[in-house]
Amino acid sequence: MPRLPRAALLPLQLALLVGAGAPEASVSAPRSLVWGPGLRPGVVLPVRYFYLQAVDSEGLNLTRSPPGQTLFKVVIKSLSPKELVRIHVPKPLDRNDGTFLVRYRMYETVSEGLKIEVLYGDEHVAQSPYILKGPVYHEYCECPEEDPQAWQKTLSCPTEEPQIAKDFASFPSINLQQMLNEVPKRFGDERGAIVHYTILNNHIYRRSLGKYTDFKMFSDEILLSLARKVLLPDIEFYINLGDWPLEHRKVNETPGPLPIVSWCGSLDSRDIILPTYDISHSTLEAMRGVTNDLLSIQGNTGPSWINKTEKAFFRGRDSREERLQLVQMSKENPELLDAGITGYFFFQEKEKELGKAKLIGFFDFFKYKYQVNVDGTVAAYRYPYLMLGDSLVLKQDSTYYEHFYMTLKPWKHYVPIKRNLSDLLEKIKWAKENDEEAKKIAKEGQLRARDLLQPHRLYCYYYRVFREYAERQSSKPEIRDGMELVAQPDDDTSVCQCHRERPSREEL
Repeated sequence: MPRLPRAALLPLQLALLVGAGAPEASVSAPRSLVWGPGLRPGVVLPVRYFYLQAVDSEGLNLTRSPPGQTLFKVVIKSLSPKELVRIHVPKPLDRNDGTFLVRYRMYETVSEGLKIEVLYGDEHVAQSPYILKGPVYHEYCECPEEDPQAWQKTLSCPTEEPQIAKDFASFPSINLQQMLNEVPKRFGDERGAIVHYTILNNHIYRRSLGKYTDFKMFSDEILLSLARKVLLPDIEFYINLGDWPLEHRKVNETPGPLPIVSWCGSLDSRDIILPTYDISHSTLEAMRGVTNDLLSIQGNTGPSWINKTEKAFFRGRDSREERLQLVQMSKENPELLDAGITGYFFFQEKEKELGKAKLIGFFDFFKYKYQVNVDGTVAAYRYPYLMLGDSLVLKQDSTYYEHFYMTLKPWKHYVPIKRNLSDLLEKIKWAKENDEEAKKIAKEGQLRARDLLQPHRLYCYYYRVFREYAERQSSKPEIRDGMELVAQPDDDTSVCQCHRERPSREEL
């Protein structure tokens, strides 16, 4: 089991010394920092967001929450008094490390623009007020940017995505006719969960193959949201709405693998992976229809590290046998592990023996120092939320992965545990005996997840997958028999007028 060199711990120790003095330090509004995509008018998101870093009068970043009541506040309003717009601005989320997350959801487009005032007490923070020149579009405004490169630049999309490169390495070209011939026969039977999509002229068409395609509402909503923001390439593809990845053919087989799009990948499959329906839906419904999302979780990570319960924690359904093992281990080692099954479906006969745990709010997970991440039917879709907390994640070795796993490293961002959990108790003991190292890994993982899982990065990822796919198509996509148009939602309660300048035919 690796031990970090003492030299590697010095920056953390210095940070802790600064942090220890932070409660006595006063926040300097002019020296504090403000940044993020929510300050750029062209970054259209369901919930816009930006960040604050509290800085003291000496110019040092605070590494803990400022003392007393949070005095940061944000006021957002239209530049023009003639434009009355609805904007929901909750109070800044304290991330408990000297930084704050500001969120706002717009319900109308503003033509003139927005004025964003960031205050600490009555004093403006950093370069406040921030002026976002209009138009500033709300989420349901259908006004796609016609220059995808400009859109990606506005969002600061990464130039490389290693998982996408790996996924498409198996598909130098995509034969749509082969897909049409094979996919319905192989995967589209009555028990199937496949939806056939064509995107043409930025309109979305689909037909369902199989009985279990109800989750198309999630794929529909993210595709529609993306189409409202940027001009999508013309593509034709099949998305798997089931849990398990589907394509297990090897590259050197004849016939070769088909580029099925899925939410979860595995080491023995060739599916092309998109962000899961769960984090995509929670991004779209943030501050409206869901409690947990990639932003709200960041301000609800429980007590500070030193005040967390020094145990590993797990709650979940009985969707894998190792989860039952966890409960048994918890009964035998209650001083190390608190694990419980909240619902029985696969192993109902075990409920009497193991008991049923009460449901607990997800934010309460972070009262515990260590989080055990064990697969469900496939990858556990809670993993991104666990990584955004400030507990140490003990991750089960798995053949399954989501779109962002590739850039996470064991012993840097999380502590690995064996597939059969045989070393779990040993790893918990190690974490308890090496508290500073455990805390450092937890923080590194949290910071990496904050970067990878920013909502605007999800849109970048989706677009990049579709672009790569489109470049490989060997024939033109078509609207096939049985397809129906997936219409953009009617939003007659919100004003939306597209102001993008579109050149006339004479100018082209």
